[in-house]
Amino acid sequence: MSGHSKWHNIQGRKNAQDAKRGKIFQKISREIYMAAKAGGPDPDGNPQLRLVMDKARSANMPKDNIKRAIDKATGAGGADYEEITYEGYGPAGVAVLVHALTDNRNRTASAVRGDFNRNGGNLGESGSVSFMFNRKGYIAISREDLDVDEDTMELAAIEAGADDVQTSDEVFEIYTDPKDFDSVRDALQKDYDLDTAELTMVPTTTTEVPANKVEQLQRLIDKLEDEDDVSEVFTTAEFPDED
Repeated sequence: MSGHSKWHNIQGRKNAQDAKRGKIFQKISREIYMAAKAGGPDPDGNPQLRLVMDKARSANMPKDNIKRAIDKATGAGGADYEEITYEGYGPAGVAVLVHALTDNRNRTASAVRGDFNRNGGNLGESGSVSFMFNRKGYIAISREDLDVDEDTMELAAIEAGADDVQTSDEVFEIYTDPKDFDSVRDALQKDYDLDTAELTMVPTTTTEVPANKVEQLQRLIDKLEDEDDVSEVFTTAEFPDED
C-alpha cells in the first residue's frame, strides 16, 4: 500500500455525494441490472449482484428500486448496457480512471472527453493510467466509540484473510484481495459495524495536489460523476489536509 488514505477522500466528498442521492440510485440501479443480467437474479448464487445489493442498502436505496432493477434485467425489452473504462489525466497530472455503464458508447465518450477538456485534463488511450491502480477489497471501520486497539484489529483482519490494515486516529482501513473480499467482510461484520465495504480501485502511488489546483480537479471529478452513464471515478489524487 502507498499510505494513501482512501477514508480521507471518502469523508471529504460525503456531503457532495449525499446531495446527489437521486442520481446515485439511478447509477446503482444500472449496476444491479448489469449484475442480474450477467449472473441471474438470485444473489445467493450471484456474488456480483450480492455485492451491488449491499452497496444499494448502504446508500439507503429503497427495496422497491432494487427489485425493479432486478425485474428489468430478467424481463424483455431491457436496454443493452456495456461496461467501458476511460483513462486520462486531470490537473496537476493526477491520473483519472472512469468506469461507465452505457447503452450509447458515442454519447458517453463525447461527454467524458468534454469534461476532461473543459476542466484542465485530457483523455488518454486505453492503458495509459490503469496500470497505476490495483483492484482491491476495501473495508473501513470507524474508531469513534470503538474500544479496540490497533493490534487487536490487525489480528482480527489478518485472521479473516485481509492483506493489509492501515490505522489512523479516525478509522481502521482494511484491504483484501478481491477474491477474499466477501469472506473477510462477512467475518469482520460479525463483531464490528462496517462503515464502508466495497470492491474498488486503489492507486499504487499518489499525486499530491497543490492548493491552486484543488478546485479545478474537484470540478473535473464532480462533472464526471454527474454524467448519467458514469458509475465510478477513481484518481491518484492526494488532497491537502484542510486546516
